[in-house]
Amino acid sequence: MTDFITATRDGAILRLCFNRPEKRNAITEAMYAALADGLAEAEKDDDIRAVLFESKGEIYTAGNDIGDFMSAAPASAEIPPVMRFLQGLAKAEKPLIAAVQGPAVGVGVTMLLHCDLVYASEAATFSTPFVDLALVPEAASSLLLPQAAGHQRAAEMLLLGQKIDAVRAREFGFVNEVVPATALAEKAFGVAQAIAEKAPASMKLTKHLMKGDKHAVLGRMREEAVHFNAQLQSAEFREAGMAFMQKRKPDFSKLG
Repeated sequence: MTDFITATRDGAILRLCFNRPEKRNAITEAMYAALADGLAEAEKDDDIRAVLFESKGEIYTAGNDIGDFMSAAPASAEIPPVMRFLQGLAKAEKPLIAAVQGPAVGVGVTMLLHCDLVYASEAATFSTPFVDLALVPEAASSLLLPQAAGHQRAAEMLLLGQKIDAVRAREFGFVNEVVPATALAEKAFGVAQAIAEKAPASMKLTKHLMKGDKHAVLGRMREEAVHFNAQLQSAEFREAGMAFMQKRKPDFSKLG
């Protein structure tokens, strides 16, 4: 487990925490691997009844570490850590809870679409600037966000890259409750504890029935990944990535 992801057992709850605040909790390949391993552990261990996602610092997560992505080795035959994590979210049988204390970007938002309960502080914001980075949505968010929020609202986030606050995220349907920052950790952990005290087989079956057939979600993940990986090799992404690191607006006028 990388130091940038901490995994701690608190009774029947597995707490997975982003712990890279000095880098805005931007996620590297090693962090994805640690998150995927944590979810796999939860699924195998009958004593774990719920998984709680948390974060250190003022930022929930800035999403993918762009530098890490731009320097990543070419895809191999193995399932990459990011896909192991995303598939782990989609396949999780144990309830997933998230406490979002600050800005969530990219995968920091799309992972929430797989959580069963999401609590956000008043300081939380949510943005999915995939198109701004010349990429495409991931984590089946092109399917799940329109289902939760409706096509037009989802287009605000996925096409325009528009940032929304916690109150609007609740209106969009992927945040359960907005609470004061000082009460967020206690609220989310209290919910996780309440779940952990309930009948485990009944809980697992109820989640399974609510989620329904996972094939559509996993299929959309694979479809998105094909386009995402192609875009990573594109001139569009090189321009967007350089512009991001140089803190300037990308120029796509000569591309297309």
